[in-house]
Amino acid sequence: MTVLRVEVANQAFAPEYFTNITVYSSNLRGRADISVYASSKQDRTNIPIVVLLHGVYGSHWVWSQLGGAEKVYERLRAQGLNEFVLVMPSDGCFGEGSGYLPLQNANYEKWIVEDVIDAVCEHIPSCSPQSKKFITGLSMGGYGALRLGFNYPNVFSAISAHSSITTIEDFIHFVDDNTLEPLRKNTDKYHGDLLKTAYAQKANLPPFRFDCGKNDVLFEANQRLSESLVEASISHQFDVFSGEHTWEYWHEHLADSLRYFNNFDVQQ
Repeated sequence: MTVLRVEVANQAFAPEYFTNITVYSSNLRGRADISVYASSKQDRTNIPIVVLLHGVYGSHWVWSQLGGAEKVYERLRAQGLNEFVLVMPSDGCFGEGSGYLPLQNANYEKWIVEDVIDAVCEHIPSCSPQSKKFITGLSMGGYGALRLGFNYPNVFSAISAHSSITTIEDFIHFVDDNTLEPLRKNTDKYHGDLLKTAYAQKANLPPFRFDCGKNDVLFEANQRLSESLVEASISHQFDVFSGEHTWEYWHEHLADSLRYFNNFDVQQ
């Protein structure tokens, strides 16, 4: 058992449609937080889950309070988007960012793939283990979404990523050596390498897309990743937009992720 203790917000006091959950996990050897936005108007227990992974420096609240994720979702819902539950977890709060990697001090990968999903399915009435699961993220979270989606094709039905870190060395743009060195020493069997992971899972990969702004510090890295995937005959969608490594960009292009997920038979 990895989820050891759970504290769940009282809906009488929480912001409308939001639930905050704190989980004490053996994978983390400590506590971490999850923000959930569930505005379903239907009496359903298997609404699809979208996991949104944040970038360095951030935590569970940033996709909502910096990115306005629920506002993007509700605007699209009014235009006919299917229902989702938005699940916004902390990365575990290691250093400036855990990379959602299995590290020597804690397994930040299993925190997302096991603990977060288990806690949501247990404590959010509109979700269940039968809910389809999708994953997206920005920057470090884009890297996490791609790597976890590649590694767990049996869990995630589709993947999307924005302005992604593409290699461990890309973290050098954002973190100091105290964070970077433990990331380099991750215990993943593919050493955190997206291409090796994708190639190893080539026969089983879920559909995936990623995008990046032309003026983003990570644009060339994202372009190289797409080119390498093409060379490896790995099907994917890479979209190029104007924009930089900013919340304005992610607020705008989260809609691309939600529309993409909407294509995969989410109504159950």
